[in-house]
Order: sequence, then structure tokens, then C-alpha cells
Amino acid sequence: MREIIIIGSGPAGFTAAIYAARAGLNPLLLASSVEAGGELMNTTEVENFPGFPEGIQGPELMMKLQEQAEKFGTEVILDDVTRVQLDDDVKTVETGYSGTFEARSVIFATGSAYRKLGLPDEERLSGRGVSWCATCDGFFFKTKTIAVVGGGDSAMEEATFLTRFADKVYLVHRKDTLRASKIMQERAFANEKIEFVWNSEVVGIAGENAVEGLQLRDTVTGAESELPVQGLFVAIGNDPRVHLVHGQLDLTVDGTIAVDGRTSKTNLPGVFAAGDVIDPHYRQAVTAAASGTVAALDAEEYLAALDQVAGESAADLAADLVSATSAGNRT
Repeated sequence: MREIIIIGSGPAGFTAAIYAARAGLNPLLLASSVEAGGELMNTTEVENFPGFPEGIQGPELMMKLQEQAEKFGTEVILDDVTRVQLDDDVKTVETGYSGTFEARSVIFATGSAYRKLGLPDEERLSGRGVSWCATCDGFFFKTKTIAVVGGGDSAMEEATFLTRFADKVYLVHRKDTLRASKIMQERAFANEKIEFVWNSEVVGIAGENAVEGLQLRDTVTGAESELPVQGLFVAIGNDPRVHLVHGQLDLTVDGTIAVDGRTSKTNLPGVFAAGDVIDPHYRQAVTAAASGTVAALDAEEYLAALDQVAGESAADLAADLVSATSAGNRT
């Protein structure tokens, strides 16, 4: 039986593994067979992760985090978790091909997935003009013309942030009204760099090696048009990866795993969560890594408490046996 199993291989998962391994807990980290490394595997240049002043490629950063975790004793298995049982003292984690594992504690660092438009060229041009994170990639669009798709607070925030770099930001929305909060709408409307494209949906992305334009369809008339841009930011929301814990762990109104205050503790003893799966707002690599640290420390504290209770129980049992033996000898 393992001391700790970590599910997820993004910055939160690997940071938790580094701390747990250095604490001598010999963690097992279960990474996805097809999405190991998380969303950063789809990112090119990462310039906002501390310690890399010249920037680093997303996949290279994840490789270094994995290498550091393995250096301290983490076992990494590339397999998909299919089922978990969490309400017992011993947690059970089933995988697709590697069998079933048991542990005294589990950390969920399964992250979240950006919602996508579902266009054929969306994946092909990912990292070459198509992005889902303005704070990650906005710097690369200095003096360019770009588009943001969405109508909620995230889209308004992304568009407003991107005006720091881009000369022009089109905000494309499939309706003629926004669902964003009033204050976020007012900020976007007041920004002279932002132009709204109403009643429009993106149905195509032009460009061989980089984004060169968008094909739009009017949602009212069906008419199609071209919008020349050098970048596309998709801001239509994201979904925390919580399918494994439905019915076992409490969730928030945002759909993330609920934790106790600033800790990583879920509603079940010995089960912890970290990273984007508990964070509906920031969703940054560095905040996920910090969250992974918290989870590992919470898990270490939990396991130490279990060992202390077990030790005290064993001592009490030994004392009782000695007492009973002494009493027997006197009779």
C-alpha cells in the first residue's frame, strides 16, 4: 500500500510530488496516457514562471518538473485513472492498464480543460496564434490585431488585458448582448482599442503556419465574412476535471472541488486537491504549483497524525498486556 497517490501531472501534481518525495513518502503520480503534463504541453513560450528569465517552452518546463520529482523518488506512471473509492481509510485508485492501487492518502491535481470552439484548425494553430490564456501569451501579440471570442467576464477581462499589447482587439460574440457583469462590460466598452463584433460566430481559422484571419458567420442572417487578425483568444470558459469524484467529494458552485479555506483538505479525510481543479479564477502555472505545495504539506501532516495515533494505540495495547500479565502472575 502506498502512502500517497497523486492524480494529475501538471504543475500542481508534480510540485506536490516533489514535496511528498522529499518528505520520504515515496509518492506514486498517475499521469494521463495522452495528456501528461497538462495544458502547458500545448503552450510554446512560458515567460511568467519564476526562475526562467529568458522564458522556457511549456513542454520543457513540464519535463523539468517531472525530472525533479523523479529525482527525489516519485514513481510516475502514464495511465488513465478510471475509478476511485475515497471514503474508506484506505483509498483505492483504478487505472486503465496498470491495475488497482491503494494508498492512505490521495491528492487530486487533475486541472481543468479550456472549452474549445471545435474547429479543425484550432488545434493545428494552437501556439501559433490560437490561445486560451491572455496572461500566458498576450506579450507575444505586441502591435498586432487580434480577436477574442466570448461574452462573459473572462472574455471581457481577456480583451481588456490584451489591449496592453495589441493595437486592436475585436471581441466576437454570438449574440447582441453580453452575459458579463456590468462593471466588466463598462470597462470593455470604454476601451478605445476594443471593437465588438455582434451576432457572429467563428466558423473557420485561416493561415498555414500562423493565424492570418477568421471566417465569421452572422448568427442572424447566416452571411459569412472575413476578419483579418494575427491572433485568436478563445474565452468561452473552462471545465474542471472532476468526473472521477462526483458523488464522493463536495463541489463548489463553480464546479471545482471544494476545499477548507486556504488548505487543500476536501470533505473526506485523507483526500486533498490542488491546482486548477480547485481554482476557478487564476489558473496560472505558478499558482497551481503553490497549491501543490499546500496539498503535499497537508497530506504529510495528515499521515503523521495517523502514525501518531497508531503509535499511541500500540503503546496502550502493550501497556494493557503488561498489566494483564502482571495481574495473572500475582494470582
